[in-house]
Amino acid sequence: METTTCSHLLGLVVISFILVPPRACGVADTFSKGRNITDNETIVSANGAFTMGFFSPGVSTKRYLGIWFTSPINDNSGVLMVSDTGSLLLLDGSGRIAWSSNSSSTSPVEATLLGIGNLVVRNPGSTTALWHSFAHPSNVMLSGMKVGKDFSSGDEWYLTSWRSAADPSPGAFRRVLDTSGRPDNIVWQGSVKTFRSGPWDGVRFGGIPEVLAYQQGLLEYQMVISPREGTYGHNVKPGAAATYVVLTDTGEVRRLVWDASSRAWQTTYLGPRDVCDAYGKCGAFNLCNVSAAAAAFCGCIRGFGLTSPSRIAGRCQRNVALNCAAGGVGPVSGVKLPDTPNVSVDTGITVEECRARCLANCSCLAYAAADISAGGDGRGCIMWTDHLLDMRYVDRGQDLYLRLAESELPPPPPLALPPPPPPSRSRAFPTGPFIGAVGSLVGILLVAFLVLVVIRRCRRRRPSNTGPTTPDGFIQHTTPAPTVPSSELSSLKKATGDFSESNIIGRGGFGIVYEPSMKLFHSSEVRVAFFQDGGSI
Repeated sequence: METTTCSHLLGLVVISFILVPPRACGVADTFSKGRNITDNETIVSANGAFTMGFFSPGVSTKRYLGIWFTSPINDNSGVLMVSDTGSLLLLDGSGRIAWSSNSSSTSPVEATLLGIGNLVVRNPGSTTALWHSFAHPSNVMLSGMKVGKDFSSGDEWYLTSWRSAADPSPGAFRRVLDTSGRPDNIVWQGSVKTFRSGPWDGVRFGGIPEVLAYQQGLLEYQMVISPREGTYGHNVKPGAAATYVVLTDTGEVRRLVWDASSRAWQTTYLGPRDVCDAYGKCGAFNLCNVSAAAAAFCGCIRGFGLTSPSRIAGRCQRNVALNCAAGGVGPVSGVKLPDTPNVSVDTGITVEECRARCLANCSCLAYAAADISAGGDGRGCIMWTDHLLDMRYVDRGQDLYLRLAESELPPPPPLALPPPPPPSRSRAFPTGPFIGAVGSLVGILLVAFLVLVVIRRCRRRRPSNTGPTTPDGFIQHTTPAPTVPSSELSSLKKATGDFSESNIIGRGGFGIVYEPSMKLFHSSEVRVAFFQDGGSI
């Protein structure tokens, strides 16, 4: 960012930015017939932001009427007055008319310096301007001012440089809003273009990426494109620092912003800023790259080649002639779009429709989006049918789509398999819980099956009718044993006559066998054996 202390013209004739205490007498913001402003007087806007009076720029001894941001400069002889016919008149010391607003009114008029720096001539109590200084810009563009053209009346507003830093009379340079194609700010030196800002892209002028650094918090652009007019201006946001654009006597365009901490004007943008900003430096179908070596900053765009060995003096022409029925388009990204005189512009179609229109037109050389304010690929269509001139790489530049022969087209991107389609909402299924439930069920069935196998094997080893267990623990398999009835000892004594000798029927290795004298049970005949160890059955 550059600090500047230069003085610049605005308003009636000049504007001077001089930050010194006032040395002339200031009056109210309005004057009318009979209340003249002499050379040692000034008028000050109601908010104190602007002052109008006489001054001499630089070392010049000539006196000029000007509007400036801060304080006046003093001297002695000029007079500003309102005439009987409602015009503003600037008189020199001898009473000769040096300048007139050429406004007229049959009613009384008054002139008021507004808080935005605009001097307005109108009838008292009216808001309609009979004349105002913003309609006659000098070398400075302020907030609220507009440049461009009224198509119905033919009126045009543009900036004009000073002749020199000390002479605010019209100089050699003009900065004009060109509306013959897509709106573009162009600096002219006589009949020669010297610098171009790039076409309006819906957000900014495409060749000035610096705008994005300060646009959001400082100002907003006002672009009007209609059958009646093509104009643009800027409005400073409430509370933001003062800012203005100036066209210098050397043809430079500067945006300056007031820095309260350093109490100086800081340059936030300067154009032309490098060799690639010089209009048409590389010729037609060339692309300027300021990052390249000094001897090779120009290069032919895709599909074109040099006709001579010199990269600077050479002229680019097509490598392969176009076949209108074949071919396609290839992009060049991040560029300031070519100059737009005589282009075809349609803001009501899509970029895809623009592509189709270009391919259907044998004269189409290139196309681009007309408006990128909505993001994405943009919208609208700019179509070139003549030489592509004054292109360069810029930060955050646009995409330009070139009409190319089939052999010049970029290779297609590698084929990528499409991703699997997302599941339909109507078929969505919670697979996680489902898999868990199935796994649990399978586990339960498996355990049940194993238990069943074990049970079946156990049943095969142990039949339902089993015998007593052997001393070593194995089951002894025998025929089913009969049920043995049991009896009390008293019954046995009674039945055997208290184990009488007369009832003995036999003796064995295990003991004596008695025959009972009565039935112990209703239908059974039994014998009683008395074992040696005292047990009985």
